[in-house]
Amino acid sequence: MPGHRYEGLGEVMEQLVAAGTQFMREVNAAAILSKLRAETSMSVSALAKAVGLSRQAVTRSLNALAEEGLVEFGPLDRDARRAGRPAQLVRFRAEAGHVLGLSISPQDVRVAVADLSGSVIATDAAQLGPDAGGAQVVETLLSTVARALRAADLTTGDLWFASAGTPGIVDPASGFIKLIPSMPELAGDILLRRLRETLGCPVYLDNDVKLATQGERWRGARRREDSLVMVHWGERVGAGIVLNGELYRGASNDAGDVGFLDLFAEGLFTGGADADGADAARSGTRHPHGLGPFEDRVGGEEIVRQAAAAAERAGDGVFRARIEAAGERAFEAVLDAVVEGRPAALEAIDVVARRFAKGIAVIRAILNPRLVVIGGPLARCGETLLAALRRHLAREPLDQPALEVSTLQEDAVVHGALLHSLEEIERTRFGLVRTRSS
Repeated sequence: MPGHRYEGLGEVMEQLVAAGTQFMREVNAAAILSKLRAETSMSVSALAKAVGLSRQAVTRSLNALAEEGLVEFGPLDRDARRAGRPAQLVRFRAEAGHVLGLSISPQDVRVAVADLSGSVIATDAAQLGPDAGGAQVVETLLSTVARALRAADLTTGDLWFASAGTPGIVDPASGFIKLIPSMPELAGDILLRRLRETLGCPVYLDNDVKLATQGERWRGARRREDSLVMVHWGERVGAGIVLNGELYRGASNDAGDVGFLDLFAEGLFTGGADADGADAARSGTRHPHGLGPFEDRVGGEEIVRQAAAAAERAGDGVFRARIEAAGERAFEAVLDAVVEGRPAALEAIDVVARRFAKGIAVIRAILNPRLVVIGGPLARCGETLLAALRRHLAREPLDQPALEVSTLQEDAVVHGALLHSLEEIERTRFGLVRTRSS
């Protein structure tokens, strides 16, 4: 029968219309929520004008958002300069949920708690001992999270998302740490598993330098450049790369692992102030702590070695004794001495800056970024470090990128982690906000 083909078509069309109407309400709510999050508060009329919807459509979406606890109607705006009925004000409830940003390094763990607007409401940190095992690192991190939540008068039930940055190569899709030479006990899924069990919210793991790069662009001064390389320089060396405004990860998610550059086998550093006869012997060999060739020659251990040697040559026994007495904190002691302007420490920094400049020249030749930001512990050396790098880069044939130090320094990772948590909430919970179908 000709009519049989269309049996039930009215019911199907009704379902499609209902689904389409529901979808449009969700889109409207998402647009309204996005606008409200950028403002302290707005009147319903101003909000309707800003998003291009009728007042009735905005009111329907606001009522649904209020039921979810995401917006709140405030007092009437009784501005005496206005005629007619006072406007109804509405605001986004940033306190409706919270996110965590976590940073794990061989030296310490750092925690930050933020509301849904990104405002940080509590922070905490804890030092790690040189012999801390994987389980101890995780428990220290969890106890630091607990302290931060107590300081913010929150519980794990208030958390919507948590992101963490660790050294090494991390698969961000699974949270599995593939390789972490500086903290090998954390390889695998132990960190992700324990965080999920304890926090009870979605958890994301990524490489710390990649998160630090995103944090610096978000919270650092004038970092919105679309062509940027951020180099974490400390015990280890790694880089985060931003191309065309996007973080570049590479085919294996380890683009920027510049610590494994081997520039020394070709004799780039023979002669000059850093000639010590060890370059040829050390090049191409595996470092006992898993350092790559580049970080073996510019990282924290080498800076300490150069400072001790410079102190010996200068007859500065006081500084030499200070380095030896610092033990596991010798790197920090040398950086303190650089800030103080101690000649032997400045000599050591100049030596490694000469080597580091070769790495920057390689980055410039391949990527040609507008800006290179120095982050990590070496950022403490500020203009002293930048002046040394610029002096050595002036010898390079190509124009070199602008150099700056990180404004966030050791906090860049937690801010990048907070940003990722907020972006995930934006994508999963605010992209299409569920509204009532009635």
